[in-house]
Amino acid sequence: MSEIAGTTSIGFIGLGVMGKSMARNLIKAGFPVVLHNRSRAAVDELVGEGGVAAPSPADLAARAEIICLCVPDTPDVEAVLFGANGVASAIKAGSVVIDFSTISAQATADFAARLKQAGVAMLDSPVSGGPGGARDATLSCMIGGEAETLARCMPVFKAVGKTFTHIGASGAGQLCKSCNQLVMAGTVMAVCEALTLAKKAGVDPYKVRDALLGGSAQSFVMQNHAKRFLDGTLAPGFRGALLLKDLRLATAATKDTGSFAPVAALTQQLFTALCNTGRDGMDSAALGLLYEELSGIKR
Repeated sequence: MSEIAGTTSIGFIGLGVMGKSMARNLIKAGFPVVLHNRSRAAVDELVGEGGVAAPSPADLAARAEIICLCVPDTPDVEAVLFGANGVASAIKAGSVVIDFSTISAQATADFAARLKQAGVAMLDSPVSGGPGGARDATLSCMIGGEAETLARCMPVFKAVGKTFTHIGASGAGQLCKSCNQLVMAGTVMAVCEALTLAKKAGVDPYKVRDALLGGSAQSFVMQNHAKRFLDGTLAPGFRGALLLKDLRLATAATKDTGSFAPVAALTQQLFTALCNTGRDGMDSAALGLLYEELSGIKR
């Protein structure tokens, strides 16, 4: 199956922190891009850069061959696809839905099966790399769905990302993202605990971080989240509430599969505590504030 042409119309629904940058990169790549979002400001911004506004997901689907989604959670994807004036009510057979959201793997497989009945293919492609990766088109895409559909849609992926891994059938991309979030959240937990220990012991945590970056403890989290925690620059980024949502998805996946998962359970509890202390809108690195508070450290 040949790749889509550069003149193929792309629809993009969900213009939040990640989605707006991804849609912008599709416009920069030269695609005709049709846009829809619950709030209008982001749409207007990208219309000024060459995009075209659509009043509803149905209108967008009628005008686009590839429909991309980047919305917060499973119910949002279901509503956009199958709700009133949803994508499924107007989409043409032969079209493709690419879901960049992070949602339930089980629900994704069901959505793909429902769309297939209408002659529409679906790829689930949650992403990693954060707002910077979305801005710079360097995202890592974890992709579930048919390999032939992925091959056809590679120009879309190359416009928004740098690393593309076909994990398996529908839902496999979402399962991979749960694995990613478990590793990331567990590392945030360990990094915050280590730097709090340094502070409590009266050792310079910046110097501890510098030392750890030079050894086997170095990681993306140590490089980025640790610095945000120490500097107190905790505007999101990736909100604690969104990471908690992702951890709930991961925990559900461990229950569905009967997988032993103590890290999933503990990270979910810690980020629940973070959100319950009113820090749900802060960057996930704010978990360090909870460690400091429980250790009797005052800022």
